[in-house]
Amino acid sequence: MSLTARGKLAGIVGWPVAHSLSPQLHQHWLSENNIDGAYIPLAVAREDLAKVLSTLSRAGFTGVNVTVPHKEAAFALAHSLDEAALGAGAVNILLFRGDRLEGRNTDVPGLAASLTEALGGEALRGLTVCVLGAGGAARSAILACDRLGATDIHIVSRKVDRAETLAATLRSHVRAALSAASWNDRSGMMAGSGLLINATSGGMKGAAPLELDVGALPADATVCDLVYAPLATDLLKAARARGLRAIDGLGMLMYQAAPAFEAFYGVTPSVSSALRATLEQALRDAG
Repeated sequence: MSLTARGKLAGIVGWPVAHSLSPQLHQHWLSENNIDGAYIPLAVAREDLAKVLSTLSRAGFTGVNVTVPHKEAAFALAHSLDEAALGAGAVNILLFRGDRLEGRNTDVPGLAASLTEALGGEALRGLTVCVLGAGGAARSAILACDRLGATDIHIVSRKVDRAETLAATLRSHVRAALSAASWNDRSGMMAGSGLLINATSGGMKGAAPLELDVGALPADATVCDLVYAPLATDLLKAARARGLRAIDGLGMLMYQAAPAFEAFYGVTPSVSSALRATLEQALRDAG
């Protein structure tokens, strides 16, 4: 990989952003495809987002990935939005088109691809799913599961009013039946679910533990944790100890990144075992 004055520049904006694996991920693809370009992590405070985006566009960046807490703000700033972004109400890719910002969201197809890779394309058809959380990640999880044919989706949150609001907001966008439940009712919601998705930050490195008993899940259930740092969360360890199928957050990370890389650099990258090995090593190095 080389970088010249003609190199293509892209990056990721977030606050904080040092924990992100996106730079290692995109660097792997840049090197693998011998692309003249660079991908730069940028710590951007909420109040500086619009100014920084304008500066990056003028500096010749092709675009940026957007991570927390900027996905909703990026949605509001975009001049055009793809269908996935409109459904999710959030943006994780901004492309610079002159003075205009084009917003896209690949979180939904990214999770759908990860679940399909792990379980097969028809595994969620007719299934009941339990989603923990009521934020942006939960919204993407609901849309992804609906896309794959889930018929009932329970939204479980410590703030049940947020779960109710999310369910009300998404009912017109999905075919699945949505229900909201409080954290105290989680065992009942899990009991009939074939898939449990943790879409909260619980269990993430530096965050509070999730503290969830998977004993209520059916014996043939699958547990998916969108957290990828640590890769083996306590939730996934508990699932494996019970003999349940477990899906970590790296799959979604890799699959949501591929369309961004293609948009930034004009090359379709490969989601491969070599890429996963690179990211797993990065997580080990980070401790």
